[in-house]
Amino acid sequence: MRVQFVLQEIWIGLRRNLTMTVSLVITVAIAMALFGTGLLLRAQVESSKTYWYDKVEVSIFLCAKTSSNPACQKADATQQQKDQLKAELDRLPQVAAVEYESKQQAYERFKDRFASTPGFINSAREGDIPDSFRIRLKDPEQFKAVNQAVLGRAGVDQVINEQEILKKFFNILNGLQFAALFIALVQVIASVLLVGNTVRLSAFNRRRETGIMRLVGASNTYIQMPFILEGAIAGLIGGMFSAVLLVVSKVMLVDRLAGNVGFATNLGWGQVVMVIIVSICFGVLLCAVASFLTLRRYLRI
Repeated sequence: MRVQFVLQEIWIGLRRNLTMTVSLVITVAIAMALFGTGLLLRAQVESSKTYWYDKVEVSIFLCAKTSSNPACQKADATQQQKDQLKAELDRLPQVAAVEYESKQQAYERFKDRFASTPGFINSAREGDIPDSFRIRLKDPEQFKAVNQAVLGRAGVDQVINEQEILKKFFNILNGLQFAALFIALVQVIASVLLVGNTVRLSAFNRRRETGIMRLVGASNTYIQMPFILEGAIAGLIGGMFSAVLLVVSKVMLVDRLAGNVGFATNLGWGQVVMVIIVSICFGVLLCAVASFLTLRRYLRI
């Protein structure tokens, strides 16, 4: 196969269909950028899940005079009830550690956590957060066993599993990820249609040359190669632009989200590079395959 001829045909095809080629490059760039952004969000979410789920605790809030639970009878939990509950928690095989937190300690922790929002701190006062036991489980999935063991016991107001709160939060982030991937899918479909139209137009403009090549015995592969490479090159250029967009997405979206939301782990640039490579390869493969499938019809004429 003459490499010079193939390169010349590629250049002719890209030059003749410049407008459609530019449209294809832009569409591929946007599609791959959205696809890569979805992968970046997924990597960030999974990394944060691994970190936080290992640190989730179960909070057992004790009865207080302000409790709405009728079983508490508007009275604070007694020291005897606290001691009995502590002994019961220590005996549970699912429990790794138990820590008692008084009203005063809870209020101090509350002030430290929300030190950047004085208005929120001023809306609460010491005693609003009741005494509690903070429990670290050996396996966060074993919450139900602990809940059944302590809920309804004397002195217990309510049991809160932090994992359930985190699940709701991560479900929101997963929704953002799926939204990005859905839009990317729409863009991918648009890219495939554009590739098909570009290849058809290019094949129509060069139908005489293609016919002559077939008459002199050129193989299908030899005839197809310039068209397939046209699509692959357009996909490569679009993928390179998407790489720039992904870097911007990492800095402007993922990193800002991590800072504002308080992710404990930041997405590394190594993962970003991997996503960029995957996006570029997917864009090139998508355009090349779409070109090949479109050309099969014309080679049977």
